[in-house]
Amino acid sequence: MSRLDQLLTYYEEDPNDSFIQFALAAEYRKLGRLQDAVGTFERLKAKDGQYVGLYYHLGKLNEEMNDVERAITVYREGIVVANQVSDLHARAELQSALLEAEMSEDL
Repeated sequence: MSRLDQLLTYYEEDPNDSFIQFALAAEYRKLGRLQDAVGTFERLKAKDGQYVGLYYHLGKLNEEMNDVERAITVYREGIVVANQVSDLHARAELQSALLEAEMSEDL
C-alpha cells in the first residue's frame, strides 16, 4: 500500500482529523498533484482555520504554481491566525515568507 493510499484510508476513517488532512495535502504536493494539494489545504482551512501550519505550506504551494498574489493573501491570513493562537514561531515564518513573496512580486 502506498503512502497516499494509507493516508486516504486514514482520511476515510476520520475525515475530521486535521493532521491527516494536512498530511494528505502534503503527499499530493510531493507527488506533483498540485491541484489536489491546493484543494485539500483549502478544505482544511475552511474546516479548521486555526490549523496554523497549513498557511505556510499553502502559500508556498501557491508560489510554486506562480500565483504569488494568492500566496501573499494566504501568508497574511496565516499571520492573523498565528497571532490569535499565540504561535510566535509560525508568525515569524509567515512574515518571512510574506516579505520574500512581496519582494518577488515587485521584480
